[in-house]
Amino acid sequence: MQAVTQGTIEFLKLYWAPLLCGVVIVAFLPLIVGYVVLVERKLMADMQARLGPMRVGPHGLLQPIADAVKLLIKEDIIPEDADKLVFWLAPVLSVGAALLSLAGIAIGPAFQIAKDINIGILFVVGVSAMGIFGIVLGGWASNSHYSLMGALRSAAQLVSYETAAGMALVSGLLFAGTLNITSIVEAQRQQGIWFGLLAPVAFFTYLVASIAETNRAPFDLPEAESELVAGYMTEFSGFRWSLYFLAEYTNMIVVASVATTLFLGGWLRPFPRTQWLNFLDFLPPLLMVAIGLYCLVRVPKQPARVQQFFMVAVAGLCFFLALVLAVPVLVPVVNPSLAAGVKPLYEGIHGSFWFLFKVSAYLYFFMWLRFTLPRYRFDQLMRLGWHFLIPLSIINVLVIGIAMIVGTYLHLEGWWLLLATLPASIIALLIALFILAAEQKSGQQQAGGAASDSYAG
Repeated sequence: MQAVTQGTIEFLKLYWAPLLCGVVIVAFLPLIVGYVVLVERKLMADMQARLGPMRVGPHGLLQPIADAVKLLIKEDIIPEDADKLVFWLAPVLSVGAALLSLAGIAIGPAFQIAKDINIGILFVVGVSAMGIFGIVLGGWASNSHYSLMGALRSAAQLVSYETAAGMALVSGLLFAGTLNITSIVEAQRQQGIWFGLLAPVAFFTYLVASIAETNRAPFDLPEAESELVAGYMTEFSGFRWSLYFLAEYTNMIVVASVATTLFLGGWLRPFPRTQWLNFLDFLPPLLMVAIGLYCLVRVPKQPARVQQFFMVAVAGLCFFLALVLAVPVLVPVVNPSLAAGVKPLYEGIHGSFWFLFKVSAYLYFFMWLRFTLPRYRFDQLMRLGWHFLIPLSIINVLVIGIAMIVGTYLHLEGWWLLLATLPASIIALLIALFILAAEQKSGQQQAGGAASDSYAG
């Protein structure tokens, strides 16, 4: 018994931080997802000149809690002829894969569960791709034609766009030379430029593919209510339906984190090696102060006393965060001898701010597209993936590789490498557009021939 206790203590000493991070993810991520949904509904309402959820709590901020309680107590229905075991496990598999993939994501230099794994990006992409099994099994286990059609659509969509996304990641990994997430960010620090600027075509390809992979509009055909009722989750209700919902938004965070890590510099601020731009370190605390002042200005305009108190509380929280963000920047200015001591604090706090800021901007773009573009037809969706994005991503990998060889031969580094990569990206885009135009012309000729045969008959 004593040996077991001693072994447990030693295990906790070694792995207490990853275990704590894992518990935090599982415990708080559903709450974070709920408020991401609330932000999305508020943004949608603002674009449509209305208020959005306002009933539950000040400014509707308790709406996610109300939604969670409603889903937990909602009637749970299982179709009579459904495969009950698979029906139960399918949504758990989807959300489990999404949550597990977060283990490889690094929010900052010290905030990562699976630290320093050599296959970091490969682990995240591989584990998150397993979520398709939950979708396919859920559609099959429901014993419903609508669910099965939605599952088949989703499988075809994910397989198609994961190919393009994988090739886009390869383009970025060529610059890093490693799959280790920390090393990828450090490579961007050393080169002084984000890989998204060196490979803009790869970043664009991954952006479009990530929208399709997460079943977001305008690529949300697997759950298109107007066509297939609710797609693969037609027969799911209550808590199990919410698990699919949680998996979708968790996957949005995962793809945004991967894009931020590989193409947007991870937790680095813009231009981290440019000394005359060090004033950007003061931007995070100033932003918090500006938000706090805006909240105080809005206090007299609130119709209810509880809303006024809430705005004051939010302003106080913003001022506190501004102080936390300002300390690592101001201490080296006041006392340079403490610069080395506060450097880990600066990297951790400011690194987390910049990472979360970039992820939030990526998610906002997802939401903006949902409120702007109409839904694609399924044939348009598949044509975009197979006839444009996949050829574009493959050609881009080839030309980026050639550009890197040219850059090495000419000793181009950092921003100078743009002289080789930008022409390569333009060439890749032109070749892909030529292939797409040739395919469309061929399709029009075939359609015209088929119409002539039909008329002659």
